[in-house]
Amino acid sequence: MSKPWHAMEVDEVLSELGVSRNGLSFSEALERLKKYGPNEIRKVKRRTALHMFLDEFKDIFILLLLAATVFSAVIGYWEMVHGGEFMEAFADTITISAIVFLCAVTGFVQEYRAEKAVEALKKLAAPKARVVRDGKEIIIPASEVVPGDILALEEGDHVPADARLIEVVELKTNEAVLTGESTPVNKELAVLPEDTPVSERRNMVFSATHVVYGRGKAVVVATGMNTEFGKIAEMVQTAEEEETPLQKKLDRFASKIAKVVIAVCALIFALEAFEVIMKMHFEVEGFIQAFMSSISLAISAVPEGLPAIVTIALALGAREFAKRNAIVRKLSAAESLGAVTVICSDKTGTITKGEMTVRQVYVDGKLVEVAGVGYEPKGEFRIGEDAVKPEGSLELLLRVGALCNNASLRKNEQNNSWEIFGDPTEGALIVAAAKAGLSKEALENGYPRISEIPFTSERKRMTTIHKTPKGEIHAYMKGAPEVVLERCTHIFEGGKEKRLTEERKKEILAINEQLAGNALRVLAMAYRRLPTTLTKYDAETVENGMVFVGLQGMIDPPREEAIDANKKCQKAGIKTVMITGDHKLTAIAVAKEVGIYKEGDIVLTGAELDKMSDKEFEEIVERVTVYARVSPEHKLRIVNALKKKGHIVAMTGDGVNDAPAVKAADVGVAMGISGTDVTREAADLVLTDDNFATIVKAVEQGRVIYDNIRKYARFLLACNFDELLVIGTFAILGGIFSPEMFPLPLLPAMILWINLVTDGAPAVALATDPPDVDVMDRPPRKPEEGILHGMGAFIIASFLLQATGTFLVFCLEYYIWPSHPWIRPDGTIDEVARQLTYREATTTAFVQAALFELFVVWNCRSEKRSVWRMGRKAFENKFFVLADLVSVALTLGITYIPITQQLFHLTGLSLTDLAYVAGVASWGLLIFPEIFMGRKVWKWE
Repeated sequence: MSKPWHAMEVDEVLSELGVSRNGLSFSEALERLKKYGPNEIRKVKRRTALHMFLDEFKDIFILLLLAATVFSAVIGYWEMVHGGEFMEAFADTITISAIVFLCAVTGFVQEYRAEKAVEALKKLAAPKARVVRDGKEIIIPASEVVPGDILALEEGDHVPADARLIEVVELKTNEAVLTGESTPVNKELAVLPEDTPVSERRNMVFSATHVVYGRGKAVVVATGMNTEFGKIAEMVQTAEEEETPLQKKLDRFASKIAKVVIAVCALIFALEAFEVIMKMHFEVEGFIQAFMSSISLAISAVPEGLPAIVTIALALGAREFAKRNAIVRKLSAAESLGAVTVICSDKTGTITKGEMTVRQVYVDGKLVEVAGVGYEPKGEFRIGEDAVKPEGSLELLLRVGALCNNASLRKNEQNNSWEIFGDPTEGALIVAAAKAGLSKEALENGYPRISEIPFTSERKRMTTIHKTPKGEIHAYMKGAPEVVLERCTHIFEGGKEKRLTEERKKEILAINEQLAGNALRVLAMAYRRLPTTLTKYDAETVENGMVFVGLQGMIDPPREEAIDANKKCQKAGIKTVMITGDHKLTAIAVAKEVGIYKEGDIVLTGAELDKMSDKEFEEIVERVTVYARVSPEHKLRIVNALKKKGHIVAMTGDGVNDAPAVKAADVGVAMGISGTDVTREAADLVLTDDNFATIVKAVEQGRVIYDNIRKYARFLLACNFDELLVIGTFAILGGIFSPEMFPLPLLPAMILWINLVTDGAPAVALATDPPDVDVMDRPPRKPEEGILHGMGAFIIASFLLQATGTFLVFCLEYYIWPSHPWIRPDGTIDEVARQLTYREATTTAFVQAALFELFVVWNCRSEKRSVWRMGRKAFENKFFVLADLVSVALTLGITYIPITQQLFHLTGLSLTDLAYVAGVASWGLLIFPEIFMGRKVWKWE
């Protein structure tokens, strides 16, 4: 093929495709179906449920826990061989395994449910197609359409494939799904230049678009993945996925923890093994004991609960998203929204409703504002602050617009919404009349149509002839203002017909330019009384001597909630960028109204962007707030440029033109109702209400999720490092001197109880904590900030104080006030007494460590206020209060129950012991966030 299809004559296209206007024969169509394949978008191979489940085990923390499980199983086996009981030997193994499984199952269930929810949203865009074969019109499945098929298109039809038009009768298509441009495109047969962009190929129709007016025929030139729709789908399917900011931070955090754990464990093992060698004791038990000490240390340092708590926090967040009309397809993306610094949003149907609306009318020499957004027939007419009754000239103007019209307004009772059938521009005129109480159905009953002189792109006007209730014959015209004015000799003002002077025409055209300058699409309305004896209604007879009535200016306006949502974004330090296929003037007008565009901002068109190098573009990208007339490739370039500048980018959109950028963005957000399957597949989040405002609610929830994960990370490290310090110190001292003199104050099973059970319930409760009042009044966190940013001083103060408490109570019980004196007067050790004393000492250390954490967690709930300053708000989260009390009860309870005493090597404490241990543990309430938070003390932050 020497030239593209739009640059060829119709007969040349038919010849190239080997088909006549009678269509393909059935046999030829079958051969071509075998050659070209079904007319379908190739499906991306979905992950199976098993793959989704196994993917949950790729997390570095999970891998660390799996390693700990293996080591604890080895130790358990060694203990079994040396006479230990099964439950006691394998308690650690069973507990860690249960946590790993819980994490995997929770993540899998959420992602699996999200996939099913997206599946439920899917709709087939063009399941059937009308084609001409062997000279007859037939209906076939859209998947069987082949290149060379002749399509028969009428109003309401979906276009099943890319095709070159061969016949056109007032044909208009809506191509917003492909180009982002909301205004219906007038189609024609004229040959176009070879370099004509897709959005301006008026002699072509495209797959996934639909016909809104007129009829026509077209010969199919591309099907399936070869269509413009398919090319974009290919771009999306081949794009590589990137990790979310949270995934990157958790991986970095986990790798650092892993390095520390491995280094310290190796050091402890080396020291203890060296001690064994120095004492000339080469028994396996000595090395096993050294290995057990290092594993105990690893268990104390590895944040076993973090994967579970992060997964639970994300899952609970996903549930909140669902309540706010958003489906989370990828769990980690729920948090990533909280880090977003730039939202790149398509205009049509996202910031706007995708519904043309009359905003201003010009009548009786005055501009009248029309309230209301979209197709809902609600809104009043105002001049300044004063309401205007729709009567006289205004009533006539609205009546002309509603009657000279082929669209219809209907209410969808299922979802309680209003829909336009036909041209959206004509629909806007019907809605404007309905706001004045002028129903089109009632008007048509009172003013039945006798004849019509249809609109054409050459005439730029349409006229309908009606019989009035008084028996008169009236002609009603609408069209381009300059065209309508040429056919007017009078003007209707103040309830009278007056002579239309040239000076008055200039004034009206100036008003038209003013409205057009505000990106309104303007139509003029006129009427004429016709003789009742007239029998021929044609343009020459009717469309002269018209009486000008006024102008109606319309636009696809922004959603009211989008304006408020953008204000919240600005307050939260998030920049909104509008990317559209619409005209520059229209884009600027909408962006100004929403508050996205301000004086001094840069507006770029796709053509201007093409002329820039990547370096030039990256220099100005942060100052651009509006992009107009752009293609999918441009959107990808915009998102990538912003990411190179260090931004966390969210891309919202519904059309297939948005899908590549949605996939490339850090967080892709698709529309669930109007969105295409391709875009929904590419997205991390699907909005079930197609509302831009929902994205702001999602950002807020994302911030809440991240804040709650930080709360737990602070709580976890503040309370884990003390165990590392205590066990490390005693392991080293025991290696240097003797393990009897310096035994481990906390055993592996105790550490696991503290890290998983004692901490678990309050930590999960932290994930449900209400947000701080300033969650949307602060700028986004810096992308390079770690999870622990600003927590260093708090963590150090907490673990030092907790470690001091643990050292104190253990030493008091083991050395100062032993319940069973175990060092005899001659300096020898009474091993039985030592074991009894050791059990009491480890119990007090365990209870102190556990209770300290259950106290300090109250000061982990805010980064700015301690529990003492939270007042009643401290008790608002009843789940947290209950979880803390239950954890206290469980921790104390296991010290008195025989089976748990045996399992965890515990003994019951006296009331006196409990009182002083609780007193020491209450030091946790002294770690004030106001003092310690925000102080960076190490590079991990």
